Amino acid sequence: MRLLLVGPSWPFRGGVARATTLLAQALEAQGALAGFLVPWRQYPRFLYPGSSDWDEKACPRLAQATPCFSLFNPFSWRRLSQWAKRLGPDAVVVPHWTAAWTPLEYFLTLHPWPIFGVVHNPADHDGSPWSRWASWVTLRRFRGFLTHAKAVAWRLERWFPEKAVRVYPLPPPETTAVAQEEARRALGLPLGATVFLFFGLVRPYKGVDILLDAAPLIPRERPWVLAVAGEVWGMAGALDRRLREPSLKGRVVLHRRWVPEEETHLWFSAADVVVLPYLRATGSAVAAQALAYGLPLVVTRCGGLQDVVQAGVNGLVVEPGDAAGLAQAMGALLDPEFRQELARGARVLGRQWSWRVYASTLVELVREALARGV
Repeated sequence: MRLLLVGPSWPFRGGVARATTLLAQALEAQGALAGFLVPWRQYPRFLYPGSSDWDEKACPRLAQATPCFSLFNPFSWRRLSQWAKRLGPDAVVVPHWTAAWTPLEYFLTLHPWPIFGVVHNPADHDGSPWSRWASWVTLRRFRGFLTHAKAVAWRLERWFPEKAVRVYPLPPPETTAVAQEEARRALGLPLGATVFLFFGLVRPYKGVDILLDAAPLIPRERPWVLAVAGEVWGMAGALDRRLREPSLKGRVVLHRRWVPEEETHLWFSAADVVVLPYLRATGSAVAAQALAYGLPLVVTRCGGLQDVVQAGVNGLVVEPGDAAGLAQAMGALLDPEFRQELARGARVLGRQWSWRVYASTLVELVREALARGV
């Protein structure tokens, strides 16, 4: 079985680019990679809400990766199809997470190769009805799906009951931690406090406002600080107003820019607990990173977060939007013994999932679907 992978990689940033690159490496190690075709350009500047979609250190530059198309230039797609024809795969695999990629994905389905999706999100977070429709119209032309969350699999099975679906959580990446004291000194975080970390793009659906509601309710008998590290999308003004509230003074450290890959290890090495108070979620690369560093998690009961966090084993789970429950869970993790117990569980559970098995699951999905003629 030889799979052609089409998706973002170096020099682009983000969890999908990193995951697609790691998948390419795993397929190559198993002799199952027919080729890896990547864009030389993704989003036009006027369409991208962040500072830039580039980070040359976010994922490795693979020798197998061939830049051969521009996402918003349909004239370049002919070159992509020529490369695909030359490589002669058994099937084409594309990551799906945003409607921005659906025109290209739909174009690929017009060719004779069977198309399979690695579905990070069935539709855009906070997307319009149009974007959800575009995703549905495109995904219905795929032959099968690998996804990271049972909740996403359930939705895909409801939408397309005849198609093959597999679930495998996003594996933790390889990491290089540094001493916690060294990391905190580099970031200006207090040495003697419990550090709760919210990491990644700061967007409304991720529940940062609920986290700020919870912060004043966390007991103050033991020192703690909340570190929020990530580029702010769509809520900068509201976030600035919240941080001026007296109840949050001295308790929140905001690093409001994109964290480049060479700094990521500092934030996770400095943290004691990772908090993901999402209101909606399909999955989270941040949760996988937390497990890689052996950090306990406080998450909400939504999407794939509840698939990777076992309450009382490697973290705690609360209801979405429940600031009091979130504060109670964070307060419980001020106890260093309980925190260490959950950290041990995080290290054990993080070893359950690997990129080798992830790639094998995808190959078996494709093989079975093609054998069944799905």
